Amino acid sequence: MSTFENRGHKGLLVIDVQNGVVANALNRESVIANINLLVDKARATQTPVIWVQHSDEGLILESHEWEIVPELHPSESEPIVRKNYRSSFEATDLDQILEEKGIDHLLITGAQTDMCVRHTSHAALERGYDITIVEDGHTTMDEPWDDGPIPSKTIIDEFNRSFHNYRLPGRSTTIATAESITF
Repeated sequence: MSTFENRGHKGLLVIDVQNGVVANALNRESVIANINLLVDKARATQTPVIWVQHSDEGLILESHEWEIVPELHPSESEPIVRKNYRSSFEATDLDQILEEKGIDHLLITGAQTDMCVRHTSHAALERGYDITIVEDGHTTMDEPWDDGPIPSKTIIDEFNRSFHNYRLPGRSTTIATAESITF
């Protein structure tokens, strides 16, 4: 139901699952296991997997913190989008990659829920993509705010709730667990 004509494929987006991003993230191991499950499912059906790596002053290119976690293994044929902003679309070739692969529906995973996952999800919808939020496939850590930290579980739950049945003209979101997703 996306706004794109002549596209009809899904793609798995893995956002910023990097050493320096998920080191202290909630449920790190289970989220990475769920992402691995989805990567295996996607590859088994030849569904494109697109990886995203953020860089900034805390995630220096080619540093250990910048590297994708060792539990995940992008294949040489899978594109890796390098970005400098919270949205994976901003100043990158992500739109072009998705167009070339005929993708109009993104399954979104990664870190951090309240930063790059949120901004990429909104940007995808605003650009015309349908999205599926993998509710157990994204994570974050406690975030400081005014009088004290916001617990990571609260952030994740709020994100999943806010995308439940979220629609824009001609596009929509769904929420699903990694186990329930089929390609």
